[in-house]
Amino acid sequence: QVQLVESGGGSVQPGGSLRLSCAASGTIFSANVMGWYRRAPGKERELVASIGTGGGTNYGDSVEGRLVISRDNAKKMAYLQMNSLKPEDTAVYYCNARTSGVMVYWGQGTQVTVSS
Repeated sequence: QVQLVESGGGSVQPGGSLRLSCAASGTIFSANVMGWYRRAPGKERELVASIGTGGGTNYGDSVEGRLVISRDNAKKMAYLQMNSLKPEDTAVYYCNARTSGVMVYWGQGTQVTVSS
């Protein structure tokens, strides 16, 4: 029933910026912990950032203050603002939702490529 749809991915030069969006449906959005994960080619998925129901955030160690997660409960949207992008940020980025009933849902992913 829950659907997550990512958008905003693309190609950008090192030092550039992108803003990823995640649109949720079929869920009480305000009750969900939202997150962004990523998977580089041939590697396992890793946490980028998460944001709780109270607005508290957690970030992966490699973020270095460059990526910022946010949410808009009225619009049922989650965002990932990515600044000062590096080639190491190249990956497929996935939106994640965890409900209060500990159900977990994933979007299909959006490609981010950082290169010259």
